[in-house]
Amino acid sequence: MFDDLRPHLVELRKRLGISVATVIIMFFVMWNFHDDILAWITQPLIDALTVAAKISPKAAKGMLVTKELSEAFFVAMKVSFFAGLIVSLPVILAQIWLFIAPGLYANEKKMIIPIVAGGTIMFLIGGAFAYYFVTPLGFAFFIEFGSASFVPMYNISEYVDFFTKIILGFGLAFELPVFCYFLALLGLIDDRMMTGFFRYAIVLIFIIAAVLTPPDVLSQIMMAVPLILLYGISILIVKAVNPAPKEDPYIEEDEEETID
Repeated sequence: MFDDLRPHLVELRKRLGISVATVIIMFFVMWNFHDDILAWITQPLIDALTVAAKISPKAAKGMLVTKELSEAFFVAMKVSFFAGLIVSLPVILAQIWLFIAPGLYANEKKMIIPIVAGGTIMFLIGGAFAYYFVTPLGFAFFIEFGSASFVPMYNISEYVDFFTKIILGFGLAFELPVFCYFLALLGLIDDRMMTGFFRYAIVLIFIIAAVLTPPDVLSQIMMAVPLILLYGISILIVKAVNPAPKEDPYIEEDEEETID
């Protein structure tokens, strides 16, 4: 049994090695731009503080701070790794596909470009949705909620962790249509199955939103609602790729007569 698994383990190690090497290389490349990346990451919070300052005097004193001497260095490493991971995404998706490809038919193997391009685009759309829509509303709500009583002082390391979790969470969540397209391409799901699973999918979506977002209801709802819409879009995609076979009314009538 182990001999049968050995080639797959070797292939898996190869694909993981290429993915990790790509992320490491991109990490060093992004290190040269860590100041610009950090400025982009902190911009939503700065904008929210600026708006809140017009309402509350205490919010005008809000700022990002560091708690430890080496914290700025490790924050630079975090943002460089985050950017390197995003830039490496097409390579990572390609390696995942190449690992799966030997078990696919020839026509299915040709779908590497649509899968990789679609996965990358949907991840970026999810990240952009989080950056331009979710974070401004979320940060404004939390700052205005507490600024009447407290001066907002945010630790930069904790903020970067919070921000990257939101971006990565929404990016992964928006991969749903691509994932469903892949399963439909393999014939594992059809539109009837997805429609019948819809009520359970809603529950799973809220669970996934709770796992992928920070522990606040607002972020979870703002992820769950688009995911429900994406699930509906995924049904249409699956219907186009692998529609459920139409039920033959004559067969049903014959079955009913046989039962009678």
